[in-house]
Amino acid sequence: MTSENLELSVTRLIDAPVEAVWTIATERMEEWWCPGPWTVKIVEQDWRAGGRSAMVMHGPNGEEMPFEGVLLEVTPGRRFVFTDALTAGWHPRGPFMVGTMEFTDEGGKTRFTGSARHWTREAYDQHKAMGFESGWAAVAEQLAALAEAER
Repeated sequence: MTSENLELSVTRLIDAPVEAVWTIATERMEEWWCPGPWTVKIVEQDWRAGGRSAMVMHGPNGEEMPFEGVLLEVTPGRRFVFTDALTAGWHPRGPFMVGTMEFTDEGGKTRFTGSARHWTREAYDQHKAMGFESGWAAVAEQLAALAEAER
């Protein structure tokens, strides 16, 4: 265990109420979860603590990146937390991160914050090199565009 800060995060103010952003975030993940031109196919999102989170991200050149993990926390309208350190049924596997998506009211708008905490400096550096900031900022922008179009 390290006391070093191994968290990456992005934030975006979305001009839509938390309830609307939450609904889009949880019910329309395939429309915003991956930065374009990548897409995602949701295999399963069991929206409860311990529920399976499984998806496959598809790249423009035929790349496939499967994700298998569990939801650690689901607080409707506030946040969801997920990890790849476990699979459904609490089966351990090689950990990379714990992700958190938070939704906070700011005067009728939504402060969206997406963060990823890593177990090791190597995982942190790898995620950063993969383009965490630009990728997760693009995802936040895609979520904002969907929510703002609905108001």
